[in-house]
Parts: sequence; structure tokens; C-alpha cells
Amino acid sequence: MIPSTLLGTATIPNNGGELRLTQRGDDFSIHLKGLRGELMNSRVHSSELALAELGCAHIQGVENTKVLVGGLGMGFTLAAALKATTMSSTVVVAELVPEVVEWNKGPLGECAGRPLDDKRKVVELGDVAALFKAKEPTYDAVLLDVDNGPEGFTHADNNNLYSLNSLLAIKQTLRPKGVLAIWSAWHDPKFTQQLKKARFKVDVKTVRAHKGKGSRHTIYLAS
Repeated sequence: MIPSTLLGTATIPNNGGELRLTQRGDDFSIHLKGLRGELMNSRVHSSELALAELGCAHIQGVENTKVLVGGLGMGFTLAAALKATTMSSTVVVAELVPEVVEWNKGPLGECAGRPLDDKRKVVELGDVAALFKAKEPTYDAVLLDVDNGPEGFTHADNNNLYSLNSLLAIKQTLRPKGVLAIWSAWHDPKFTQQLKKARFKVDVKTVRAHKGKGSRHTIYLAS
């Protein structure tokens, strides 16, 4: 059995715990220290790609669009968002943990094709919620994958990101016909109702974790 090698650790702000990046052979894993386990693995990323593909479907071929990706992770959603948009577009990626950005600049970046090297990307270090405070129409698509779902799994303050007031603020940052897409490890009908209370039209998609197989994940599309 190939041993796992620890490549780096990082502290999540506000007592969110410790992230660990490990490598086993060609596979990378980011997990939380302790009992809560693996958050993402480079072998299993189809639903992260689907988040961008579904969330950006309405702007394919459209010039000068702007997309916000909340959560860099292993870079797969960022890479898919860059692929789904034109060369005149901008993709902003917000990441709470600076070390995650550095990991993606290192060997981990090869997994998603080094999207941080793309000149169209803009990296914002910090809580993605801060980018919604202006409440001005800025983005054609907002793609959120900041934890395991709307309950705020890895970072307690993420619960506020999915509150009714926050959803209303996000809605104000969307341009006309803009779409908010949210990744979740499972479907929560209560969150669908929360989105509807914010006066979004909601479509819920079920996607597989790995090329048509594996766990079923949920993408909420709110327009």
C-alpha cells in the first residue's frame, strides 16, 4: 500500500479547525484533522465541475461576463468556470484560507490544470460574504462551494452566508439573468424553501461525485 504523505497544514479562521493536505501516489486529499474526515479528493471532482458548468450555462459564448467562485478547494470549479466563459470574461475566486491558494500554486495545481495561472482569474483572500456587502449588480454567476452544504460544515460563520438576509444580498449582486449556484453534499428541502423566500426561482440538480457514479451531490440553481 502506498503511504500517505503530509504536504501541509492550515488553520481555518474563527476556530474552524485544521486543514491537512496529503498525497498518496498521484492522488491529493484535503481533510480536517480529527473525526470529520476528508473534504475533497482529487480523484472525485465531477460534481465540482458540474457546479460551474450548470451555473455558467446561461453565459457560454457571452462576452465580458464576471463570475464569482466561493471556495478554491482543489481548483476544479475555478477551472470549469474559466472554461465556460470567454476570453474577455473575469472569474473571481474567494478563498478563506491563504494556504489553500499556496497549495494550488504548488503540486496540487496540476490536478485541475493550474487555473491560477490563467490571467482572467482574480484571487480574493477572505470570507466570500464580504464581497456581497456592496449589494450592487456585479456578477453574472455566483458559484458557492465553501463547505459541505448550507449548514456550514467546516466554518461556523458560513451559516450566515445562507441566511435569508445574506441570500437577499447575494441576489442584489447578480446582474440581470444572473444565477446563484450552490454545491451541497446532500439535498435539503428546507434550503430550497429558503431560496424561494429570497424570491429566487429554484432548480435542484442531482449530480454524481465521479463520472456518472459514486455519491449523489446536489447543485441548487437559483435565478
